[in-house]
This record gives sequence, structure tokens and C-alpha cells, in this order.
Amino acid sequence: MAKNKKRKLNPHSSGSKPQPSSKKPQKANKSTPAKRPDPTIPFQAEDRVLLVGEGDFSFSKSVVEHHGCCDITATCYDSQETLFDKYKPQAEEHVRYLEEEGQAVLYSVDATKLDQNKHLKKTGGQFDVVIFNFPHVGGKSKDVNRQVRFNQELLVSFFQAALSLLAAGGTIVVTLFEGEPYTLWNIRDLARHSGLEVQRSFRFVAEAYPGYSHSRTLGNIEGGGGWKGEDRDARSYVFQKKGGGTVPGAAKAVKPAPKTESGKRKRTEDGLASDDDV
Repeated sequence: MAKNKKRKLNPHSSGSKPQPSSKKPQKANKSTPAKRPDPTIPFQAEDRVLLVGEGDFSFSKSVVEHHGCCDITATCYDSQETLFDKYKPQAEEHVRYLEEEGQAVLYSVDATKLDQNKHLKKTGGQFDVVIFNFPHVGGKSKDVNRQVRFNQELLVSFFQAALSLLAAGGTIVVTLFEGEPYTLWNIRDLARHSGLEVQRSFRFVAEAYPGYSHSRTLGNIEGGGGWKGEDRDARSYVFQKKGGGTVPGAAKAVKPAPKTESGKRKRTEDGLASDDDV
């Protein structure tokens, strides 16, 4: 379910004039690529995070292990039996890690009915961040227009169900692949019609979550291979309730939290990073 600069002394402040250098100024190396900004992480270690529609739980594991989160609830649509069979053996390993770290793992959770889930209703209004990565209804139809409509209905129902689970000032984060057909879903408009407003968007960087791999809805590919979703361009959209104001720490990235002597993770506010909003 986050700092003083020393003044630099002028080497010529004694009053003596600097001697001209005989060396010619070097030209900048045009072949040197520009440094990319640090990836944006849309949560802080101390946030109460709800992860919806997880595949093999590799993203959940990375959020805890590498970003120091200590209060997450990770959910998936599949039953435990189906999950472990589809993503064998990694799903069971990831779930075991999460449970050993004291995190909650829930199965058979419908993203469109979050507000009806018994466990989540007990913690209603308590989540600082709700994250749904790469929502998709699956291959319900080969007709593009119908497929777009099915996914729009999924998102609207998810937005409406997630609203009641948000804490004051909480945010909903949805990540989609770039390009069609995903741009046809018009996620910004869907959110507005659901009582949300767009706070920002940013490039999703899979490498910011070590150990994460995009899971196919149908499960592992036998023998490996196939396309890798983490290699595709993707964008995350951050929404909040209309009139909810800005969320403190929304542009912060979080460093891994140190572990206590018991091995459990503790809360931390370390680490800030830049954003590449557009």
C-alpha cells in the first residue's frame, strides 16, 4: 500500500593576475551522449502502497527490496494456484520474499472491484499510492475499436473503485506502453470523467526497478525468448482527486531503506531525484 554548500575560494583572490595559458581550449566531444535525468519514482519509502494487477510480483519485490518500501499490499487477478503455475518458479519465490518482509499479498483481486474486496475495505482510505502497471483486458476481440472500448471500461471501473481507497492527498499511477493502440484509450480523459485530474506524467524506466520483468498475461514462454515488455517505451500517468492539491513528495525518488537488526525494512526519507514530466 524522503543539505549546505561550501563556498569555493578564488585561486586568484590574492590580487596577482593569472598568467595566460599556452594551451588551446579543447572542443567538446560531440559524440559524448547527453546524460539522462534520473528516473522518476512516484512513491516514497514510507508510503502505504497498493499494487494492482501484478503478474509474477517481480515489480512488488523490487519496490520493497530496492526502494525500501515497508508498507505495501500487492495484488493479482489470478488465484494463487493459477499464478504459481503460470509464472513458475519465480512467482512463488517473489511471494515468499514479500511475505518474509512482512508485506501483504492478495490473490483473486479484480481491479474493477477493489472497493468490494473484504481485505481492502478494512484499509479503505489508507493508501497513499495505488499503482496499476500495464492494465489490459487481454485478447477479448480482434476488432481494434472494440478492444479499445473494453480497455477504456476497465480503466474507468478501476479509477472509480480505487478512489475510495485513497488517503487524503493520495495518488493513482497507471503505466501504459507508448503508441497505438494505447494512446487511443485517452487515459487522461477517462480519469477526468472519473473524478480525477492529471497531476503529471513521466517516462517509465524499467531499469529503475532491478529484478523487474514484464509478465505476459498468458504466463511464461516455454524455453524463454519472445518480446520483452520492459524494453518498450512506456509512460506513467499520475492522477489525484479533483481539487486534491499537490501531493508532497510526488517528484521524489527513494533510495533503498536500511534494514533493522531483525531484517525488516524501516521507513526512510532519503533520496531525491529529478523528473522528466511532459
